[in-house]
Amino acid sequence: MSSSPGLPPVQKREIFGWAMFDFANSSYTTVVITAIYSGFFTEHIVPSSSKVRDTWWALAIVLSSAAALLLSPLIGSMSDATARKKRYLMQSAILCSIATMLLYFVGPGSVLAAVILIIFSNTAFMVSETLCGSFLPELATQENMAKVSGLGWGLGYFGGLASLYLVQLVLTGAKTAEELIGRNQLAMVVTGLFFLLAATPTLILVKNRTRPKPGFEHAGIVQLVKMTWDEFRHTLETARRFKVLLQFLLAFTVYMAGIEVVIKFVGIYTSDELGFSAGDMAVLFLILQISGAAGALGFGALESKLGPKNTVLLTLAWWVAGILSIFFLDGLSSLTGLGSKQLFFGITIVAGSGIGATQSSSRAIVGLLSPAKRSAEMFGFWGLFMRLAAILGMTFGPVSDLIGSRRHALLLVIVFFVTGGLMLARVPIDEGIARARAEE
Repeated sequence: MSSSPGLPPVQKREIFGWAMFDFANSSYTTVVITAIYSGFFTEHIVPSSSKVRDTWWALAIVLSSAAALLLSPLIGSMSDATARKKRYLMQSAILCSIATMLLYFVGPGSVLAAVILIIFSNTAFMVSETLCGSFLPELATQENMAKVSGLGWGLGYFGGLASLYLVQLVLTGAKTAEELIGRNQLAMVVTGLFFLLAATPTLILVKNRTRPKPGFEHAGIVQLVKMTWDEFRHTLETARRFKVLLQFLLAFTVYMAGIEVVIKFVGIYTSDELGFSAGDMAVLFLILQISGAAGALGFGALESKLGPKNTVLLTLAWWVAGILSIFFLDGLSSLTGLGSKQLFFGITIVAGSGIGATQSSSRAIVGLLSPAKRSAEMFGFWGLFMRLAAILGMTFGPVSDLIGSRRHALLLVIVFFVTGGLMLARVPIDEGIARARAEE
């Protein structure tokens, strides 16, 4: 394992503590963004008379992504300069949890309040995701980077599974619409508390493995912001030297836009298009978490032989097949004799098994292309491009509302996957790894 001067070697328990943050924050993205609250938002928070229900949800995601886009590189630069990476990580987790729990007070018709809280919680989540990823080059070597990254994603699926199970217990048994609304609100409190408690091992076990840069040890807030901005400008100059990393991040932005649509709209699609109840969606995503964890392990084993780049390309082909199956769902239903709901269950479970591998392998590539001494800055750029991907992917909402068909809007997702895959195929990963090692 890698280690910084003056600190003990990286131990397995520290890697476990780091991976537990993926376990913790998966509760937010699984319950709030993907499985439960997104469908609840479009069905109950936005008035049924509205013709832009998907656009409201897309707006919340776009604004939070834009905020995270601006903050992630600056916070990454500040983290490297002050050696307070873990502090910022935990502060972002607390902010996300509190904003999530405040959704308890948001009822039907309070669209603006819900959007504001989603902006705050999702921004904090995305910043925390970037900070968590920036620990990776400090905790892993080039040889085990993908394995350690995969451990985090794998535990993340189990975190989503555990939080969904708790939420299902809250939602089960609601007999009236009013009771269902109240239980959905209570589920947000459960999710926020889960995030905080599950992140405790990270707080206890993970160490800050960098030292403050000269001049940052006792800097005040104003001085810190000014110095951080100077560091950020220096980071921009540094990033230009790592052309392969930037080339990869452009490809990543395009194919990740497709993943963002899946994550942000699958709850809405199942709720409004297929008539899934909150209980149905909880069961679907409970099974999907298991499928995703199994897929992450399966693709992870392939990754050691194929390499992260080829693994990503394989998962993108996997996704294209899955989205096409959903597009032709009615035809497949007639052909197989299965109901649309049952068939959708099967397709999403199979297709969803590739989602963790796509993201884990992508994160591993960023780690391989980043010099360890500037990891937070480089992962800050990863976070920036991830936010660009979310903004690009959220064009699905207005397109869906404009053409009046979420099914036909799925063709946009296929364009994202195919275009991103073609761009990735041209990225010289080995050349970029050699450049990053030379920098160290």
